[in-house]
Amino acid sequence: TTGRKSSRRGKSGACLPKLSRVAVCGGTHGNELSGVYLIKELMKRRREADDEEQPILVLSNPRAAQQCLRYIEVDLNRCFSHDALNAPLSDSAPYEVIRSREINAVLGPKGSADSVDFICDLHNTTANMGLCFISCSDSDWISLHIFKYLQLCIPDIPMRYLHFDLSHDEAYSLDSVGKHGFGLSMEVGPQPHGVVRSNVYTTMKTALELVLHWIRLFNCGTVFEGGPVDVFTLVKHVDYPRDCSTHDIVAAIHPLLQDKDFCLLNPGDPVFQTFSGETITYNGSESLYPFFINECAYYEKGIAFSLSRKSRVNVPSLRANRDQSR
Repeated sequence: TTGRKSSRRGKSGACLPKLSRVAVCGGTHGNELSGVYLIKELMKRRREADDEEQPILVLSNPRAAQQCLRYIEVDLNRCFSHDALNAPLSDSAPYEVIRSREINAVLGPKGSADSVDFICDLHNTTANMGLCFISCSDSDWISLHIFKYLQLCIPDIPMRYLHFDLSHDEAYSLDSVGKHGFGLSMEVGPQPHGVVRSNVYTTMKTALELVLHWIRLFNCGTVFEGGPVDVFTLVKHVDYPRDCSTHDIVAAIHPLLQDKDFCLLNPGDPVFQTFSGETITYNGSESLYPFFINECAYYEKGIAFSLSRKSRVNVPSLRANRDQSR
């Protein structure tokens, strides 16, 4: 078992194994600079302090980071599904495919008992999404409790828990190599790719310090009280309107939608403005919450914005197993 849903439940809530091996990854996308520079700073601090209790630190895509590119050949953060990691490797395999195998060897193997207990992968987005936790599970009590803890500690930062409903095998992102984990997409206002903003970097640093502090508290036997958590589950992606013959986009995000991530979008609301000045409205059958609105990196993926459904998850109280021998 991976430990994602292996908690024991009882009158006292959930019990899970201690998080003995923790990894922090940055630069999975080489032009998302808050994570790149935070990982480098943590590596520098470790060399100076010679502290072995710190988490495993990984600069995920060093070649892309060196060139300030999202990736060299293919998106590294789409290379970690079970099928992708176990497919035959040709001599002409893209750099990121080879790199995903190297990371899996260090932090995994994915789905095995030897994989690290927890991975925190650091990302930025150009969208106005605040501090987001992205997970493939809405019942991973570790990730949900960490989210609750950060909400309590830094209430002035807009914070959301995003759920991409994928099985552990199907999950394609780096954080899925661990038994628990999520990608942290952090910004106080949008951050352009290839740019580092001090306020965004500081938010990411503070949040990561709190994540690691929660893990220390959990491992020391702290009991965390349960409670409700709002979860945004991905429903679908929406592409830009395109020219039928050239496939070029023919509209931009409407000004009334721009920067309105996680604000309820109702049928009939404006979503696009064509380059000739016409308004295109949302024609969905239900009100949903948009996110990754006008994300720079998603133009090539055919995503203008994504839509999510909001629900409330009741998270049980949580503590570490007292009888854990490891």
